[in-house]
Amino acid sequence: MPSVLPDGEPMPEDGALPRHALDGSGQRPLGFYLHVPYCATRCGYCDFNTYTASELRGSGGALASRDNYAETVADEIRLARKVLGDDPRPVETVFVGGGTPTLLPAADLGRMLAAIRDEFGLAEGAEVTTEANPDSVDPRYLEELRAAGFNRVSFGMQSARQHVLKILDRTHTPGRPEACVAEAHAAGFEHVNLDLIYGTPGESDDDWRASLDAVLGAGPDHVSAYALIVEEGTQLARRIRRGEVPMTDDDVHADRYLIAEEMLSGAGFSWYEVSNWATSAAARCRHNELYWRGADWWGAGPGAHSHVGGVRWWNVKHPGAYAQALAEGRSPGAGREVLADEDRRVERILLELRLEEGCPLSLLKPAGAAAAARARAEGLLQAGPYEAGRAVLTLRGRLLADAVVRDLVD
Repeated sequence: MPSVLPDGEPMPEDGALPRHALDGSGQRPLGFYLHVPYCATRCGYCDFNTYTASELRGSGGALASRDNYAETVADEIRLARKVLGDDPRPVETVFVGGGTPTLLPAADLGRMLAAIRDEFGLAEGAEVTTEANPDSVDPRYLEELRAAGFNRVSFGMQSARQHVLKILDRTHTPGRPEACVAEAHAAGFEHVNLDLIYGTPGESDDDWRASLDAVLGAGPDHVSAYALIVEEGTQLARRIRRGEVPMTDDDVHADRYLIAEEMLSGAGFSWYEVSNWATSAAARCRHNELYWRGADWWGAGPGAHSHVGGVRWWNVKHPGAYAQALAEGRSPGAGREVLADEDRRVERILLELRLEEGCPLSLLKPAGAAAAARARAEGLLQAGPYEAGRAVLTLRGRLLADAVVRDLVD
């Protein structure tokens, strides 16, 4: 969850949504995102809404403690049931992110999932994911997660090289993420993701290839690979500003992406979103697809964002303030916005263009349609889908996805 909240109108104390938000909801899947804001240490590149123990000490007291966090999140899940009323949809995806969710006992993650099951029910075959740091789990923990109903796990590997992990302030050792994949499979997890970051200062092409080799040797069925973004206010940004490490480079990012595409596709992975590859349709992250396709999700936890029927809202950031609001029977929402038709059109282009099936050309205005024709002529959009009425990125277009999107939303 981003650490900076947007502006917006005030959130009603009871969390009530405009009546139109649930119009047509039966045609949209419903998911839950559960944010766990706790970390053992702060990674130098991280700009998410997370807190270490020292950062929380004396700030929010017992309300900010992770000891009772699962029950606090369950309170928000029960609030969601009240707000959504008699909405009959079972939950199709649950994603527990952070922070480091696996700093909590596995039983606590199970309690949060049980609250969703009790209040909404889980759809048959629901996808239930948690993120995990490789050094925060062991075989027994993973077995407890699986028994609690989790069926997908995402490990933050980032790199297989120690000097790269050191720049990122990651605390696990090389080889541990690969061992985690084997432990997850042994615990009964069919779907396992490894997260990678490329373009870290000091990383070479050979380092990146070694990381991809390690991933492929571990045998996950999903890989996410993201270019390092240096966010202002982070320790890494300060180190770059002081000249301690070099700035990241867009050309290097492009080269690393091409290496990833070559190695992953050669090993049987297919891209289905610009930064995500899977071995099959069943291995895709259905929860993230829910975001990219503008479906409905409720985000529970400090700073978590939600979207239901064109209404988007976000919670207060601090765990103490979040817990206090719920303890007082109030929504923890800090603000919201009701998206206009134009907002929703633009968001569809922004998100759907990143997918392998792209977005309908019918979403484009005249200037955007002209830009799409230029992009096709320049080899940024695939010709066949274009002729069939869809804008689908080529490999070169994926490298320039942000620029293509900016042109198409005009």
